[in-house]
Amino acid sequence: MQAQKGFTLIELMIVVAIIGILAAVAVPAYQNYTLKARFSEVVAAGSPYKLALEVCAQDGRCNAGGTFTAISVASGVPDAAAITAGIPGISSSTAASPFDPAGVTLAIAGGVATLTLVPRAVSGIVVGDTYVLTGTLQADGKITWARTGGCTTRAAGAIC
Repeated sequence: MQAQKGFTLIELMIVVAIIGILAAVAVPAYQNYTLKARFSEVVAAGSPYKLALEVCAQDGRCNAGGTFTAISVASGVPDAAAITAGIPGISSSTAASPFDPAGVTLAIAGGVATLTLVPRAVSGIVVGDTYVLTGTLQADGKITWARTGGCTTRAAGAIC
């Protein structure tokens, strides 16, 4: 009698089942990873705005009684009109990019600056994936930032 060689059908089915389970876990994780990579362009585009606010606060040009009430385009903080005028350091973008310069707003209320970036709906990113940075001016002139918005509340996990 000859010894059998090869795998039985049940062994092959077990291997296929294991590969299927691994794929079911890996594919959503990879999709969220690629979405984070695409959204990082929006996060990076917010940095010049943060920097402009921080420099303005450190110089004292923005502070009126410990608040951001003195902020204007003239004091160095860009707004939507200044963005379209081409302030250095402010990103421009293409239609394929998730960053939309027209979707940037800056709101000032007391000692709190709220910077909102609304992305373009491209490559799995939706308009609801807003990136909101809330900067609170401290007594020493520093700004502490808190991140909120739709990009932090996605079902598959935060993308910002």
